[in-house]
Amino acid sequence: MSFQVTLQPAERVFGVESDEPILTAAIRQGIGLPYGCKDGACGSCKSRLLQGRVIHGAHQLKALSVAEEEAGLILTCCATPQTDCVVEARMVPGAGEHPVLKMPTRVLAIERAAADVIVLRMQLPANQNFQYRAGQYIEFILRDGARRSYSMANAPTRLGSPPAIELHLRHMPGGQFTDQVFGTLKERDILRAEGPFGSFFLREDSAKPMILLASGTGFAPLQALIEQMQDKAITRPAVLYWGCRRKADLYRHGWCLQQAAAMPQLRYVPVLSEATPEDAWTGRTGFVHQAVMADWPDLSGHQVYACGAPVMVDAAQRDFVERCGLPADEFFADSFTSEADKHGQTA
Repeated sequence: MSFQVTLQPAERVFGVESDEPILTAAIRQGIGLPYGCKDGACGSCKSRLLQGRVIHGAHQLKALSVAEEEAGLILTCCATPQTDCVVEARMVPGAGEHPVLKMPTRVLAIERAAADVIVLRMQLPANQNFQYRAGQYIEFILRDGARRSYSMANAPTRLGSPPAIELHLRHMPGGQFTDQVFGTLKERDILRAEGPFGSFFLREDSAKPMILLASGTGFAPLQALIEQMQDKAITRPAVLYWGCRRKADLYRHGWCLQQAAAMPQLRYVPVLSEATPEDAWTGRTGFVHQAVMADWPDLSGHQVYACGAPVMVDAAQRDFVERCGLPADEFFADSFTSEADKHGQTA
């Protein structure tokens, strides 16, 4: 049995199998719904159910609380229709235009960018024309079928020859995948991948000034956005705020300084939360989203692109909207949800 889901205000209609989450069916049919983790952990796919009935699979309360569910909100990544449904969702223009491909990727280069950060360059197969939007991500498919998601850090205009994508990986001690990457992975190894995924990308139809907000390796997709701005001659004002614990964690600090010097429309503000005397740091300190609020108490005319730890993304979204007047639909985010986050753990 299948049901029909109608999306408002776009009036798009598509079929969903009785045991299939709404988001899965939308992706399969090239319908651009917003989403992030696809695991009920981040809340990026939260939408409003106007008509019909769904059953939710396992999800975290921080992504969808009981009160929100009672008020008619759903997570499309884990909501399975029980009837025909009408869903109110902000559509993502063109998110389905690049086909999702499964493909082998080969390790071209491994760079230890920081004590706990590796930059991988993965060669793409020559016989598949892999295309994506700057800001999207791929998933590595592990031998047991588990998946790990990483954003492309280079714009699609900068694949090079041979074509390759750049990925920034933080070591999660005890992590099934990153222990392998930091321990035994070597050049020419083959990793199976699928993508592109994600609804995080630059909205080029807007002329609003932008806040680019990153914590840790959440910098990766913002690097791709900055490269896109350069390659497409996008002159909208942008300020990159990058929050890390220590100065050594700003693993592309020099690159950011170079881009800010070369791009009149770009300003760079690094922020350290745990600076020590050894850092000899004279820049900003504290929580990175609070640095934004100190500089921009009125965000009503801005767009925000935020990537990184869920706690930072969640705090930024709440505070920017509630305290700085940012329109809720001008906050775009990719919450870097780890496997520990997905299972409600703290580490």
